[in-house]
Order: sequence, then structure tokens, then C-alpha cells
Amino acid sequence: MTDTLADVATAAAIGSRSRQEDAVLAQFIDGADTGFAVLSDGMGGHDDGDLAARVIVSEIFGSICLSDRTGCAGPRQLRDRLQRAVLLANQGLRDQIKAGSGNEGMGGTVITTVLRDGALSWISIGDSGLYLFRRNRLTRLNEIHSLAPQIDLMLRHGEIDAETARHHPQRNCLTSALIGAAINRIDCPAEPIELKQDDIILMASDGLEVLEAPQIRDILRRHRKASSQRIGQALLQAVAERNAPDQDNVSIVVIKPQLTGADCTDFTIDHSNIRLFIALLQKRVSDLRQNVAAFVAGRSAL
Repeated sequence: MTDTLADVATAAAIGSRSRQEDAVLAQFIDGADTGFAVLSDGMGGHDDGDLAARVIVSEIFGSICLSDRTGCAGPRQLRDRLQRAVLLANQGLRDQIKAGSGNEGMGGTVITTVLRDGALSWISIGDSGLYLFRRNRLTRLNEIHSLAPQIDLMLRHGEIDAETARHHPQRNCLTSALIGAAINRIDCPAEPIELKQDDIILMASDGLEVLEAPQIRDILRRHRKASSQRIGQALLQAVAERNAPDQDNVSIVVIKPQLTGADCTDFTIDHSNIRLFIALLQKRVSDLRQNVAAFVAGRSAL
């Protein structure tokens, strides 16, 4: 087997927005051969986007950490875990909406990646990006669940020019997202991707797309020997220097796996990160108590 002792960092910037509506959580224990990261770009406006992203990340975090430990899960079992985690996150959104904590239409994108035995598995919904930098080439791994692919197809067919395609008002319209309802499309490959030495994995909300792919590639190339934290800082600095007038929130995860030999282990909880999960549970218990109290009050009034 292969041990993935990863150098991992998260970074975020609020951009020109009034609040941060992205949420991100990375879970990698020093010396462990398994880790995962979750990133969500919330939507819904006002407080809803913030809440939705936190619900999605917290529910998936809890589902993965607290799933049954039956030894080393194979690709099929891991894929089932990821899909189950996403469905629980979607139900969590529906519960928040029913409890009155959020409005219809609140939701978000999600990417969840898992590193184990020198391989990368993922599940994603929406347009947040998952990239692999290998041998000076940057490749997007996950599907884009927005109208951007159709608009780019129009560009290739000569129906619109590059400037129109880049700034098309419907470019970021999502074709699939978690909103507490049916999920139109889910990207969750059956088999993981084998990692190689010096690979860099990048997860990012669409706020990073203010940078062109060649610019992101060049930043990773220049800093490929640096730490994940330094790479994250360099990416955010480039976004800030772009000084886009309507800059969206940016959240990223940078993962540099260091491949050695080891045995398989299962997921482990880092208690420094579990506070987010506990906070969500406390909020849901509070909502439930309020709903029960309202029901009892209504019955008494009859």
C-alpha cells in the first residue's frame, strides 16, 4: 500500500462581498494515511448562503467521520460513503428550510475529496473546481455543473467571441446544486485516480476563476517546491492583484501528497475540527425543541 502523508492548507478571501458564503474544512492527521477535505460555495443571499455552506460542510464532515468503521473500504464502499454523505447534507438543508432557519432556494456547491493509499476519490456537485497539477500541466478533474460548458461550446463554434463568453451573464448559472431537493447531477467516479510524486491537488470555489487557467498553472509551477500554505497565499495574492470590481468569495484547499509505503487505515476524527460539526448539531437540536414547543402550544390552544 501507499501512505499519503499530505501537506495540506486551506485559504479564503471575502473579495468584494459583504460576507463570506464559502465554507471549507480539511481533515488530515499527521502520520495518518487517510484524509479528506470538503468545500462548499453557498448561495441564497443574506444569511442563507453562509448557513447553507456551513450545513453542507458540517453534514458531510460528520457523515464521513462517523460512518461505520469496517476496516479498509474499497472503491465501491468509499463511493457509497461519499454519496450517502451528500444525501445527508441535502437533507440537512431541507431540515433547515422546514425549521424556518433558511429560505427555499438556499443551497450550495460541494466538492469532497478523499486521499487514501496514494489515490484520490471525490464527489462534486456544482461548479466549484477540482484540479490536478502534474508535470507542469493543470487539468480539471471534476465536471462543471453550470452553463459555462455550453457557452464555451458556442465560442468554439464561432457563435460568440471570447470576451462575450467570459462575461456572459448566464455563465455561472448552475445546472446542479444542493438545495434540499432532487439533485440533478452528481460527479462521483467509480474508480479513484492514482497519485504520483510531486502532484498538487487544488480545490477552489468559483471566485478563483478571475484568474485564467494558464495563470493558475504558472503560480503552481513557480511554487511547486513551496508548502501548501505558501501556494494558497500566492493564489489569493494573485486574485487580490486582479482587483476585480465584483470579486466573489474565494476559498481553496491545496494538497501536496507525499507518497511512501504504509498500511491502510480508516478515517480519524481531529477534535480541533469537530467544533463545527457539534455547533450544527446544537443548532438542529435547538430548532427541534422550538418546533416541539410550538406544536405543544398549538395543541393546548385547541
